[in-house]
Amino acid sequence: MENEKIFRTKTGFCHILPDRILLTRDGVKGNIANATVGKNITGILIIYGGMAAFLLFSAFQSFQKGEIPITVVYIVVGLFLVYGIFKSLNNSATPIIRRDKIKSVKFKKAIMAITRSRFEVVFEEDGAIKKRIIMLPGIMSDGQNETEKARKIMIEEQLLNE
Repeated sequence: MENEKIFRTKTGFCHILPDRILLTRDGVKGNIANATVGKNITGILIIYGGMAAFLLFSAFQSFQKGEIPITVVYIVVGLFLVYGIFKSLNNSATPIIRRDKIKSVKFKKAIMAITRSRFEVVFEEDGAIKKRIIMLPGIMSDGQNETEKARKIMIEEQLLNE
């Protein structure tokens, strides 16, 4: 494909084309991502919801038995999962983003040994505003160099204003 720019992501590659962004999955990590998430995140959110419900129910049972420390742990973890669910409701796992539908692209820098660098692409999909997170490789996969390469491509393609 002509005028195509490519950079590595956590699970494969991101192809920046003149009319769209195409995300492909590659290797073991990509196959696992395909099997677990697919093209939408509904299944993962349902699993998180089940885990949150179990933890909150366990907190209730522990509270009835007078086990306050473990009750607090269950509540904190359960509420953290509920928060994550609500924060992720507008996320998308679509592999194709049309460039004319993109509203904004933000770069989030990694926090050493805690998070990975990523792009957050806000775009319109089926009349709704969605967010697609493009995770970049981590420190064990030459993440710093790959991140700089990806940022350079996104700036050259006028998708990222920094």
